[in-house]
Amino acid sequence: MASAFRNQIQNRNFLSPVGFNFTLARDPKVSFFCNSARIPEITLSLVQQPNYLKDIDVPGGKLQYGDLSLRFLVDEDMINYMLVHNWLTGLGFPETTGQYADLITDSEGIKDPLSAFSDGSLYILDSNYNINSIVKFKDLFPVSLTSLEFDSTQTDIQYFTAEVSFKYTVYNILNETGQPLWPLMKFRKCGREILSLILIIYMMNL
Repeated sequence: MASAFRNQIQNRNFLSPVGFNFTLARDPKVSFFCNSARIPEITLSLVQQPNYLKDIDVPGGKLQYGDLSLRFLVDEDMINYMLVHNWLTGLGFPETTGQYADLITDSEGIKDPLSAFSDGSLYILDSNYNINSIVKFKDLFPVSLTSLEFDSTQTDIQYFTAEVSFKYTVYNILNETGQPLWPLMKFRKCGREILSLILIIYMMNL
């Protein structure tokens, strides 16, 4: 009985959708006043194990990550908007290859192609607005940025928001100290029990 209670969720506070912020490692001083963000979806592709009754789906493919999408308020000087805009321009270099060279060249004139990418952190806050967990994205780069539409006929001022989508290699969900939020070994025993249950159900249907 004690082990059953030990496996229960101890923190009865629920995750709030309004407590978060985002930073980029390539320019941490630029504030993204995000009013919408999401942890992207993960999809595992499967392989089929042939069977004379029914082919069985088993894990064995590759993980596919969804895009990181952010919606943020644009500051009056358009600093956060232009950071993404210039990043995209450097990656696409629509006028000259010098635009890409400028993107990967630091203040000391050293070129590093890896600087075209950046790690990013989505900080998730608890009910007291302290950092509870961190979603770390590796090798981010933007692929789209929405337009800003000016309209002098508006009677109520609605401040500009923009949406940006990023591609990346992988993300990890960590605790506030940078360690895995739930280490994989905690799931191994549970995973074996689930697999055993699946096999029992399968054998019963033969």
